[in-house]
Amino acid sequence: MYKTEFKISKMDCPSEENLIRMKIEHLAVVKSLEFDIRQRKLTVFHLDSIEQIEQSILELNLGSKHIFTESTQQTNFAENTNQKKLLWQVLIINFAFFLIEITTGIISKSMGLVADSLDMLSDAIVYGMSLFAVGGSILLKKRVAKMAGYFQMTLAFLGLLEVVRRFLGFEQVPDFSMMIYISIFALIANTLSLSILQKTKSKEAHIRASMIFTSNDIIINIGVIVAGVLVHWLQSSIPDLVVGIIIFLLVVQGAIRILKLG
Repeated sequence: MYKTEFKISKMDCPSEENLIRMKIEHLAVVKSLEFDIRQRKLTVFHLDSIEQIEQSILELNLGSKHIFTESTQQTNFAENTNQKKLLWQVLIINFAFFLIEITTGIISKSMGLVADSLDMLSDAIVYGMSLFAVGGSILLKKRVAKMAGYFQMTLAFLGLLEVVRRFLGFEQVPDFSMMIYISIFALIANTLSLSILQKTKSKEAHIRASMIFTSNDIIINIGVIVAGVLVHWLQSSIPDLVVGIIIFLLVVQGAIRILKLG
């Protein structure tokens, strides 16, 4: 048995963790995975050489770096029987806020909220694929990943086109109060999701509360709140459109990663 540690510079929330799990967990040589999101580290317990595992992780373009490989006597790994239940909980939270944000985004004419809703949908898709993959064939998992990736990519590009249209035309200033209030609730939802996901980790995970403040989802929520304040202050839709572009591009990046699983 070997133990290999990777530094994953772009692994800053459980969504990236699930992508990595789906990419390499099925490999015959992989026996166990341990994640430290706060330190952005992945430890792989495996048989034989590391080349196949390393190449698979590199394909996700998450900024991975091979730190070390050493032999280990560890052969028993604890199974977390609650993982499936916890994944269902965060999937429901993320999908519910996708519906809430896309509805309120359309009503308030905020592209920031619409874009953030797609980010929520992106996470829900990843958690859903993780659940769907349990007990399923690798081929079926890859087909689902492709479908989900193309669907997400299509929505993101439609959003970007709408942002461009609004830049070129005259649009009503978004409802800043709805942008701020809904984003605050989304911030709470993301915090709750990350708190729930901590339960799937090892004991060290209980000290990882700081990872919440470094996650992309939290930054996005704060960005929409700031955009709402600027919309009110400037009486302009430009801050909302700018944050919308940034989030849509992040959604596209997430879709590309999902497609690589296929």
